[in-house]
Amino acid sequence: MQRWLRAVSFIFAVIFFCSGCGERQENLTLKDSDYQKVRLVMTANGTDIGIESLTAKRFAKLVEEESGGNVIIEFYPNDELTGGNTNEAVKSLTEGAVDLGAYVSGTISLLDPRLEVATIPWSFSNYEEARRVIDETGGDYYAKILSEYGLVYLGSTHNAMRQLTSNRNPVQTPADLQGMRIRVLGGEVYRLFFSALGATPVPLGWSELNVAIQQGVIDGQENGFFLMHSGKLNEIQKYMTVWNYLYENYLFVANRKTFDQLEPKTQKLLRDKMREACEWSRDYLESEEKKIRAQFIVEGLEVIDLTPQELERFKEQVRPLREKLKEKYGAEACAAFRIDVDRK
Repeated sequence: MQRWLRAVSFIFAVIFFCSGCGERQENLTLKDSDYQKVRLVMTANGTDIGIESLTAKRFAKLVEEESGGNVIIEFYPNDELTGGNTNEAVKSLTEGAVDLGAYVSGTISLLDPRLEVATIPWSFSNYEEARRVIDETGGDYYAKILSEYGLVYLGSTHNAMRQLTSNRNPVQTPADLQGMRIRVLGGEVYRLFFSALGATPVPLGWSELNVAIQQGVIDGQENGFFLMHSGKLNEIQKYMTVWNYLYENYLFVANRKTFDQLEPKTQKLLRDKMREACEWSRDYLESEEKKIRAQFIVEGLEVIDLTPQELERFKEQVRPLREKLKEKYGAEACAAFRIDVDRK
């Protein structure tokens, strides 16, 4: 009897509600405006506080809020889904075992070296140039190459304009680098760049860096302000040269098969919110770098800004390397990123 009474009450409540104002009834009937219910898995290589992870978390929050909780992004940093194996993580993205991913250009270039074209030394002078070029033409190039590997390009955010720190001596001329042991990432560009300047590049994992510096195994390293600060490198290095020698960014991608199976409205949601998240993180990183720079100086790190004339001496010495890299990546890639084009 109680069940019957509840059922009757529910029916009368529905009838009463539907007979209400026209605006309410219109809202009820707009079922096509609702987002599909879907749960997507996203992976990244960085730590929980890395800029790509902060961007991914903001993206997930924006998507969930806009979709009313219908579209959920489950985010896993540190390549947790593949036991920390980055190569396997990228592979799982192309195969569709994972739906979304965030990887630095140097890592995702494992698929195709052309994706690393923006890391040609001094492709960009500053973040403003990088943002404009990537958003206007470079992003389309990323999308074209990634599509060949079953991936959809969703957006790009800064990793860093990379600077140099050292303990041996300040660096203001190429001669100051002669024989200096510099920790670098494993990528070819980094090794060739410092070799061209007479330094000795030493590929070394991030987790080994602090100990190597303190034990004198290496003299210096190159990185962005944000990562140097998180690793407290300013506490164990004496000098910093600000020269913006290389720009590196994170690419956010989706598996093509997964993306194509989503409703058009959901696809647009992912694109729009990724663009919004990337703009937020670009602004955030640029703002944080200014604060970190000021903090470094207060805490005793000697920060050296190269003059245009001093910078030109470095550029001249690596010019043959730049030409070699431009040939490697090809005319189309260089045109897309307006490399060696006057952007004034």
